[in-house]
Amino acid sequence: MPKPLDPAAAPATRRMRQHAALVLREAGIGVALVLLVAVFASLSPIFFTSNNITNIFTQIAINVILAVGMTFVILVGGIDLSVGSVMAFCAVVAGTVLKAEGLAESTAIPLALAASVAVGAVCGLANGAISAYWGIPSFIVTLGMLNVARGAALQWTQARTIYEFPDAFNNFGSATVLGVPAIFLVALALVLLGWFVLNRTVFGRLVYAIGNNEEAVRLAGHNTRLIKIAAFVIAGVAVGIGAVVYMTRLTIASPILGIGFELNAIAAVIIGGTSLSGGRGSIIGTLLGACIIGVLANGLILIGMSDFLRQMVTGAVIILAVILDVYRARLTRRAA
Repeated sequence: MPKPLDPAAAPATRRMRQHAALVLREAGIGVALVLLVAVFASLSPIFFTSNNITNIFTQIAINVILAVGMTFVILVGGIDLSVGSVMAFCAVVAGTVLKAEGLAESTAIPLALAASVAVGAVCGLANGAISAYWGIPSFIVTLGMLNVARGAALQWTQARTIYEFPDAFNNFGSATVLGVPAIFLVALALVLLGWFVLNRTVFGRLVYAIGNNEEAVRLAGHNTRLIKIAAFVIAGVAVGIGAVVYMTRLTIASPILGIGFELNAIAAVIIGGTSLSGGRGSIIGTLLGACIIGVLANGLILIGMSDFLRQMVTGAVIILAVILDVYRARLTRRAA
């Protein structure tokens, strides 16, 4: 006669299955990345040169930073289409602080970073609060913020570009540490911080829980609105950091920068295995997804593919990732 199952062991068993599925999903994304690298390395002799590897790390750094914040939003079942525009607004505010008269470099640089992060956090707070308290889909709210932030950036500068920043600020964008771009190390630091929050804190567990079953979390006594708002604020903070990092690379602050960046961030999150319906995914998967996008873009350029065809290929990869996500969700439901 089979031994009856212990009901208390069911949640632990379920968590073990979910963790195993997550590891397998990330392993699959990693294998896809390795295969992509192998293909381009065989097609282009300069793909594996140190200069090109450094270029790839530099190019994906901003997308990784934005995608880390986007992961939190998508995990709670939301979406943020305002990322690129908010980034431009953060940049011009930070640029204004850097150009303020009477401020020493040692003071202006941290103040600019603080101002950029504050602007991003306020925009994220507005997105999250309106969506959570009025029950408006985040797609609509952030679409409105996209226009508000872009218009604010243009109004702030009268559509002018801000430039001539301190040398110490500009030099960071081209600095390397043991051959690795400093801005990529910033992105990696945010990935590690995001991983810790999602996997080692109560808040992180609640983020996943809301994406899976928001009503159950609410009935358990948690304020789901505040948690969802916090996810949007985290995304805004990531945008503020990304804006300053991008400024160090371009050495300018333009009110038109960041156009389309939200799509790249969303693509990295989806390709990395995070479900659009929320509740499933990881920061490590997001990092791998951003790497796939960066390697794909770089490799297609090296083999001489035109801009138009590159856009078509990238779009096809995103669609394929969404289709795979649908199939993964079906398999997960059957396994449960």
